[in-house]
Amino acid sequence: MVGWVVVNQPIRVTVWGENFHETSERDRDAMAKRYPDGMHGAIAAGLEKELGDAVEVRTATRDQPEHGLTDEVLNTTDVLTWWGHARHDEIDDAIVDKVHQRVLGGMGILILHSAHFSKIFKKLMGTSCSLSWRSDDDAELVWTVSPDHPIAEGVPSPIVIDQQEMYGEYFDIPQPDELIFISSFSGGEVFRSGCTWKRGKGKVFYFSPGDQDFPVYHHPDIQRVLANGVRWAAPVQSSSLAAPAVRNMVARQFTGAKINPEADKSGEV
Repeated sequence: MVGWVVVNQPIRVTVWGENFHETSERDRDAMAKRYPDGMHGAIAAGLEKELGDAVEVRTATRDQPEHGLTDEVLNTTDVLTWWGHARHDEIDDAIVDKVHQRVLGGMGILILHSAHFSKIFKKLMGTSCSLSWRSDDDAELVWTVSPDHPIAEGVPSPIVIDQQEMYGEYFDIPQPDELIFISSFSGGEVFRSGCTWKRGKGKVFYFSPGDQDFPVYHHPDIQRVLANGVRWAAPVQSSSLAAPAVRNMVARQFTGAKINPEADKSGEV
């Protein structure tokens, strides 16, 4: 398929969910109807449906030890998807730092909907990541503005989402490396709803559709976008998934006009 790197092993995906609305007394009954297996479960099921044997998918949640993101989990994750909303401040900074280093080392990450305010996304972006919003039941049209991008492959323009929360500009993010989707809403608002960046050796994809009050992650076109995003964000399989380190070059590359064989004896600090 054009635009994809063919690899001989499945992409290891960890779908991370805050798992708050699914368990809160106020929301759990309605959430059980929309997402019987949780939002993270719906996202994972969509990836498995779209990508089949090309992925190995597991889930992790905030309420597990180390938020489900142990060293063992992170060290065996090629792409992490992140959905959060109401409990951003409860995420351990040490876990955020580990995820950040893993992204710099080459792990892909998909930041979904209200995770724009997550600690990891703000750390990756270096901005407030604030935006405009309206919680009324709205409709969203997701327009493709980069039709040749791999994430847009097989995706209609527009994607029609009958029920969704409104997100609008100004969205305080760095200028995206690539803008793939913009969304429009009934109030005339527009939003940069699909953006990518490179951070270190890792790829970051932010995609906004997916509020907890609506069954957006069951939408087949949204599932296709997330599947495409996982394939795009997956690291090159030969990557060490270690963040670049400072190198102490202990020998000069040249001695006179000849290559110095001792120059290979450099170290990383």
